[in-house]
Amino acid sequence: NILLLKNQKGWGVAHQLLIDLFLFLEPHLRKTELTDAIKQLYKGTLRVLLVLLHDFPSFLAGYHLSFCNVIPENCVQLRNLILSAFPRGMVLPDPFTPNLKIDRLPEISQSPIILSNLSGPLQSFRGELDTYLKSRQPANFVSTLLPRLYKDGSSDISPPRINSLVLFVGIQAITRLQNSQMAPQIAHTPEMEILQKLMDFDDRGRYISLNAIANQLRYPSSHTHYFSCVMLFLFSEAKDEGVKEQVTRVLLERLIVHRPHPWGLLITFIELIKNQRYQFWSHSFTRCATEIEKVFESVARSCMTPETQRTATAGGDDGQ
Repeated sequence: NILLLKNQKGWGVAHQLLIDLFLFLEPHLRKTELTDAIKQLYKGTLRVLLVLLHDFPSFLAGYHLSFCNVIPENCVQLRNLILSAFPRGMVLPDPFTPNLKIDRLPEISQSPIILSNLSGPLQSFRGELDTYLKSRQPANFVSTLLPRLYKDGSSDISPPRINSLVLFVGIQAITRLQNSQMAPQIAHTPEMEILQKLMDFDDRGRYISLNAIANQLRYPSSHTHYFSCVMLFLFSEAKDEGVKEQVTRVLLERLIVHRPHPWGLLITFIELIKNQRYQFWSHSFTRCATEIEKVFESVARSCMTPETQRTATAGGDDGQ
């Protein structure tokens, strides 16, 4: 009934109630073993989200940022449910369509509605961030960025701060690209410098940062298109094989759980494994163990047509 109030007047209350539910579950869900009571509560939460996904998808989509801020990284299916929401009336193009041209979809020029408080976690350095994005000043902003992304007075990284930073920077980058008089490119911009700097974190910091990018791979929109390009760019430009492996892990672990899978996630992974530019199958981490190799092959079979799969695999063999 709260969600049915006119002019979305009840959405703020419903949002806070769900946040409180996730915050209660969060310490329990980080554990590998759950009590029977928490298991039942978790199952009930999944059912509530499925109802919301069906009846109020714009609610989930609008508040995706704040929901992802309070869902533990290991709760992949819970996060996928939220990120799979798309506005009622939109028809998603089949991600398995051969030669699908993402940049030509009409929805790609449209920005999604963000109802979460985007700039709140960035307040401590928002002024410097805005200045840097406009003029690349102060010159040392990027080199001093990572320490600002820890929880205040703590050695722990702040996922909400990174989530907000990634989305905020992406929105500014999209505006820059749309206003550019030259051929648009995502490289060599202040926004990409910031996103690439996040790859200088340790393994945990990189994992949180890549998850923040993957959280924007949703329904067709300017955000999904941009962050899909960012994820593929980070993979192709990484000098460290560990970064390529982490990019793959973040995408793959969201695909091996039960459906639904966000549309943008599928689009990005399909592009990664089939485009010869990325030489995906030539990387040793795809064949480091028989079990891992079987997982990759299984996901590849489900993501691509047989002909495309043969071509991609052959390309990988040639690369070796």
